[in-house]
Amino acid sequence: MEDIQPLRGLEAAEIAQDSAGLARLIRETRRTRGWTLEETAKRAGIGRSTLSKIENDQTRAGFDIIRRLTEALDLQTPQLFVQSKSREIAGRRDVTRKDHGEMRKTETYEHELLCTEITSKSMLPYLSRIRARDMSQFGEWVRHRGEEFMYVLEGDVELHTEHYRPLRLGTGDSVYYDASMGHCCVSVSEEDALVLWVSQDM
Repeated sequence: MEDIQPLRGLEAAEIAQDSAGLARLIRETRRTRGWTLEETAKRAGIGRSTLSKIENDQTRAGFDIIRRLTEALDLQTPQLFVQSKSREIAGRRDVTRKDHGEMRKTETYEHELLCTEITSKSMLPYLSRIRARDMSQFGEWVRHRGEEFMYVLEGDVELHTEHYRPLRLGTGDSVYYDASMGHCCVSVSEEDALVLWVSQDM
């Protein structure tokens, strides 16, 4: 049975802004690619009615379905995995063993999402191999809700943002910035740089 839950009362109000944005992004991306509901649902391995409800913000999709959709549509924003601001569960804990995170590869980055068992959280930690070497490899600025922290673990990177000059960072350096501001990161070292990113949904 697919991991879909109906929206109710305060729970719906709490996540409305997040789910509405996700619904709009999925719908617009599908239409941009010229795919029908049936074709997109088949690519993602979910039901057509399920996809229709997600696009119309009538249900809250679980982590596995969101993952399937983002992979099928080639969506590259890790922030999509931050789904809810609910704080109903206290004393939560999640762990990721070395090299056992959720892998998400793009043309510019190779992400390893950490602590993915808890989906209703406002922070998303992940490791990223920076494959990009030039800004031309990005079709457009990366931007999403909230704020972001980046810590360089290996190599050297250059953080490009739409309002500031490029920022060069080396191993041990860190930066905190508004993620709604257009941003892209490239490796300026011989090897692919490795960074720890923590996205904070606002």
